[in-house]
Amino acid sequence: MQTDKIFYSLFQAFPSIFFAIIGDTTVNVNAYQFVSVELKETAFRIDGVFIPTSETTNQPLYFVEVQFQLDSTFYRRFFAEIFLYLRQNESVNFWRAVVIYPQRSLDPNDRLPYQLLLDSSQVQRIYLDELDTRENSLQVAIVKLIIEREETAVDKGRELILQARQQLADESTTKQIVELIETILLYKFTRLSREELAEMLGIDDEFKKTRMYQSIKEDGLEEGRQEGRQEGRQEAKLEAIPRLLALGLSVEQVAVALDLTVAQVEQAAQN
Repeated sequence: MQTDKIFYSLFQAFPSIFFAIIGDTTVNVNAYQFVSVELKETAFRIDGVFIPTSETTNQPLYFVEVQFQLDSTFYRRFFAEIFLYLRQNESVNFWRAVVIYPQRSLDPNDRLPYQLLLDSSQVQRIYLDELDTRENSLQVAIVKLIIEREETAVDKGRELILQARQQLADESTTKQIVELIETILLYKFTRLSREELAEMLGIDDEFKKTRMYQSIKEDGLEEGRQEGRQEGRQEAKLEAIPRLLALGLSVEQVAVALDLTVAQVEQAAQN
């Protein structure tokens, strides 16, 4: 499961989810844009940065890292990227760093060089399995769906879709939430098609009305038409074989003329 891509898709579509995770619902999410930053002249890349849209604002810039694998030197790389970014962007005065772990056990032990920062309010470590869903429950619960066990993930997804419909008045926002839930589950269940998952979630009828489904359906119909035309042409060729052989053409000549194999011509001649 490509977990970092899931998170970055969530944060781009719904930046409010990020601020719900870190417990700060007072932020004006419209004052931020979520981007990926390549640090000049280095091999470093910061995958997630919430940048204030106004350069004159005192709102902090947020460095975001999703860490779902154990990396003993993670903090050395992470803080190196942050301070290199600050070196290359002198206009940045206020910043915070957020690391998202699925559970505390993946937080590396190599912390001593950065302990003061890690203990400060400037750096926040999030452990998804410890998040409280009582406040901002829908947004946080959608994020926690990423670490939900496969045995209960579909039921949980169905529950969240129902919750979204009950809590959200805006139809387009509800639709986006449903698509996010669907996308998360597709990453978890790679063996399922989108249509199969939609049926399991109880949104099969809605899915069939989407532009995506109509595109799939049209492609399938066109493919069926093409297959039908190909089958018709093949039948016409096979029906012509006895007549051509009766005119005195050899099996090899008929095969070349109809673009068939010798075996196909011989089999048709015997029928």
